[in-house]
Amino acid sequence: MNGGVYENQEKMSITIDADIFKAVEKAAASYNIAKSHLAQEAFRLWFKKRTEELMARGYVDMASEDREFIDTSYSLPSAGGMWLRQGPWP
Repeated sequence: MNGGVYENQEKMSITIDADIFKAVEKAAASYNIAKSHLAQEAFRLWFKKRTEELMARGYVDMASEDREFIDTSYSLPSAGGMWLRQGPWP
């Protein structure tokens, strides 16, 4: 179909639990939308959530790396209670 609604779309077949199937059927009828639209939205939400989880994990990993850098770059002296840099500033 040139310029049609289905341009740049692919078909797929999936197997889902019966209870999920029934819920999808009910939601599609209640909101008067296609089941394929519900599936696309579910996939989009899953990808968004996964991306956010990976980003959050990345920030935690970066914070851990920063903490390791600080721990190796600074030491706590026995008196004075202040962090001192080990080695010269570049």
